[in-house]
Amino acid sequence: MKNPVNWFEIYVQDMKRAKSFYETVLNVQLENLQVPSEMDDDASFQMMTFPFADNEPNASGALVKAAGMEPGGNSVMIYFTCDDCGTEESRVMKAGGKLLKEKFSIGEFGFCSICMDTEGNTFGLHSMS
Repeated sequence: MKNPVNWFEIYVQDMKRAKSFYETVLNVQLENLQVPSEMDDDASFQMMTFPFADNEPNASGALVKAAGMEPGGNSVMIYFTCDDCGTEESRVMKAGGKLLKEKFSIGEFGFCSICMDTEGNTFGLHSMS
């Protein structure tokens, strides 16, 4: 079965702080996504994208700063894949986030950690070891 997930958005108030947090925790570089001209009516609208592969099945997303879209609320929970979620959870604290639930086993499906970013959004880390 094909993975139906192709995009996610994490809403933020402070783009610089949120970008630094996710780059530090996930050891990736986020890039500015040029706002389409059709959306140019909101001068405060900003997007920073997570890495993705063009023309390949994969999921990606962005940090988004937009009028009327507040962070927190936790209506969606994203899990980021990592080699060992214990490593990334230590980065969460150093980057200003919170560890809500330490690395725990989910049986044959690996391990998870539950965290909160600097904007108040809850997210998960997942690894097989």
